[in-house]
Amino acid sequence: MPKPVLESLLSHLKLSADGLVPSIIVDDESGRVLTLSYQNRESLALTIETGYVHVFRRSKGKVMKKGVTSGHTQLVVRTEIDCEGKSIVFRVKQHVAACHKGYYSCYHTEFDIQTGDARIATTKVFDGES
Repeated sequence: MPKPVLESLLSHLKLSADGLVPSIIVDDESGRVLTLSYQNRESLALTIETGYVHVFRRSKGKVMKKGVTSGHTQLVVRTEIDCEGKSIVFRVKQHVAACHKGYYSCYHTEFDIQTGDARIATTKVFDGES
């Protein structure tokens, strides 16, 4: 009998001492990195169960569905695990935007390693938090 999906996924991951694994969220269509978040056993289980990304919010100490307040959800298209099981990539179909500040990606600031200058490299897609 095959292992349940969650137990199978967990057997490929190495959670940290505090039970977390970093997850990189990537737009499946463009390949653009949207955000970095953390997963625990509960958020992984809910992601598997619903097909939508759930994350462990370290600042709030709880699991939340990505986009639960904004409606900017992330439908999982594919899941990839790094070679050592120390991180996971969710390739998603992003609804509206990933960044609470209004940008499509949380990685909207471009940094020049030659000059030390940083600049916003994209435009907002909605009026998010400042």
